[in-house]
Amino acid sequence: MAETIDELTISYTEDGVETTKELDKVVLSKGAWSTILYRYQDWDRAKEEYGKDKYTIRRYQKRNGEYQQKSKFNISSSDQAKAIIDALQKWIND
Repeated sequence: MAETIDELTISYTEDGVETTKELDKVVLSKGAWSTILYRYQDWDRAKEEYGKDKYTIRRYQKRNGEYQQKSKFNISSSDQAKAIIDALQKWIND
């Protein structure tokens, strides 16, 4: 488990292949409860290439000096990400 936010990642390697490649992350909040937005790609074994960009929001709780993932929300497509952005912008601007 990770002891610092910088150590948190969604990158995952299986059989020598990075099956989940983290492209970027943005820390949305820090503290006992931390929220991180990740941009990533999954490896497509059939095509032997990485797929389209995906996004996920993860919540971590720090207990006993280590971060533990408590929840996640996967954004399934760029279209869904845009819809979330549009809704938030509308609410913020109202």
